[in-house]
Amino acid sequence: MILGIDTGGTYTDGVLLDSSQKVIAKAKALTTHEDLVIGIRNCLKNFPKSDLQQVNLVSLSTTLATNAVVEGRGCEVGLLLIGNEPTDILPTKNFAVLQGGHDISGNPLANLDIQEIRQTLMNFQGKVDAMAVSGYLSVRNPEHELQIRDMVHEILGVPVVCAHELTSSLGFHERTVTAVLNAKLIPVIKELMASVKTVLREFEIQARLMIVKGDGTLMTEEGAVDKPIETILSGPAASIVGATSLTGVDKAIVLDMGGTTTDIAVLKDGVPRVNPEGATVGGWLTRVRAADIYTYGLGGDSYIQVSKKGELVVGPQRVWPLAIAADKYPNLTQELEDQLEITWTVPFAQPTDCYVFLRDKSPLTLNEVELSALKNLKSESHTHLALAKQLGLEPHFLNLQRLVEFGMLAKASVTPTDLLHVQGSYTPGNVTASMLGIEMMARRKGLSYDEFTKLALDKVTDNLSLSLIDSMLNYEDKSTAAGNSLKSRIILDAIVAPSTEKPLNLSVQVNFPLIAIGAPVKDYLPKVAEKLQCELIIPEHSEVANAVGAATGKVVEILEALIRPAPEGGFILHSPWERKVFEDLTEAKKYARTQFEQAVIRSAEQNGTANYEVTVNFEDKYLNTLYLDTKVQAAMIGRPKWFCAG
Repeated sequence: MILGIDTGGTYTDGVLLDSSQKVIAKAKALTTHEDLVIGIRNCLKNFPKSDLQQVNLVSLSTTLATNAVVEGRGCEVGLLLIGNEPTDILPTKNFAVLQGGHDISGNPLANLDIQEIRQTLMNFQGKVDAMAVSGYLSVRNPEHELQIRDMVHEILGVPVVCAHELTSSLGFHERTVTAVLNAKLIPVIKELMASVKTVLREFEIQARLMIVKGDGTLMTEEGAVDKPIETILSGPAASIVGATSLTGVDKAIVLDMGGTTTDIAVLKDGVPRVNPEGATVGGWLTRVRAADIYTYGLGGDSYIQVSKKGELVVGPQRVWPLAIAADKYPNLTQELEDQLEITWTVPFAQPTDCYVFLRDKSPLTLNEVELSALKNLKSESHTHLALAKQLGLEPHFLNLQRLVEFGMLAKASVTPTDLLHVQGSYTPGNVTASMLGIEMMARRKGLSYDEFTKLALDKVTDNLSLSLIDSMLNYEDKSTAAGNSLKSRIILDAIVAPSTEKPLNLSVQVNFPLIAIGAPVKDYLPKVAEKLQCELIIPEHSEVANAVGAATGKVVEILEALIRPAPEGGFILHSPWERKVFEDLTEAKKYARTQFEQAVIRSAEQNGTANYEVTVNFEDKYLNTLYLDTKVQAAMIGRPKWFCAG
């Protein structure tokens, strides 16, 4: 059997598949952000132990790398820039510039100064946990990066990342950022792998471990430790693979509604488009190969608020649903009931806000109110109003947003999950708490309970419709996306929120079928599909599609190189491991084909890939009749051999 695990923002999902990719069993458990192991362990407890002992491949999709980059977490990294000063802000302050680097043809701009390098590396001694090396135009000749890499191993003995090993694309700054972030993530991914393997041993699972990359393909745990940056956007990518596996549809729009976000991708020929610019995560543009996925801050745990102007707002902030919080902390139900009649005047909070203690370790210097709140919440969770009373404060003097942002406290309030609890379609938590929260929000809005519930459900549906249209516009042309002009927004509002009070209503027809996955979609997406006039497909097991995607992914290895005319005559092959000159183009292509075929086959054998296919393609580029260059791409596509063993 194959075990797929997805650690999402709200739930950790697990599926057991047989070798024909049929789902044998599935399970869910709450994701424990403070320790992912607990959530994974709780998920696996739902499977028969005898089934787990038949697993010979475990495949994991995770948000860990993405979250670490967004939150700025990771180890201390030292950076060596060769031949060029930094051109923009970097993800580390520990850097030094060395002489060297190359020109566009791969010729050295200056020779390396070995003594300078040794002295610079000694200055990093004891200050960094990993090193990144980025040379100017190293994709045209990696020799300087490779020489310095060996010296880092010799002098510092820490993990070292070379920028040219992660991408063959031009862009010195983006390549450098990618290398630094990759180095920062090495201990993060190592810890995750060690933790997951600990849980696997607990359940006596003796299986190979693989992880989903940002383009939806699989890599080994060894590959993930070497190149953890490639696992960013792993979770959304797994959802696309899962959607295609569960439906067999190769042309569609895939929408994955999770707890924190809704991720949307356009699927053609069974695969999403790969972002040609590279993935942007946490504000950093990288050169990581990733699927072109559009992410919106709308999910089952989105914070529902009534603004100071009386407008209903859904997301993008994530909170615990009241139903889940009160199920774990029953005192919250009584506290919500006690404050049902109050008039709320706190501008930065909602009357339904509650706080849950997570941890008290933080780099922040806390004020007296924050320290008192943490101490109080350690023993029991409270609503904003109840906590203020216990601390002897007026509610508007209790602002704990800093503690929420730094992960010391979790906020709970009304969410779309609570809406589903009160309408009875999803009730694993405390329904009474959801009803009390919605009643309080309805009174604040000046509506009846039923009117507010309908308004909030319609708001979620409208936001999902807008997100779908926005992502399709983005797919065609980013400049026409809804957020880019006021006119676009007015047009979209006329489509998703028609009214007889408006002089103009519009309709739209979506040509591709809509594949919807995620636990809440059965409640929201039928209305969305009706509004957008498209076919809706909600496959069986859609609530665990990410885990299915993790279990059914393929192993893909892609290598790229460039052949260019040499200024002095002949042709230069710029490959990821060397720069080599040839007298004629045919000779250069023949050598490239042989080298690349051997490299991807070697990778397939090392990564345990079976039933694989290897292709090497050459794309010649001309300006009229003038030859410019040849792009070389080798690809290996196969299945993990442990997957094929059944």
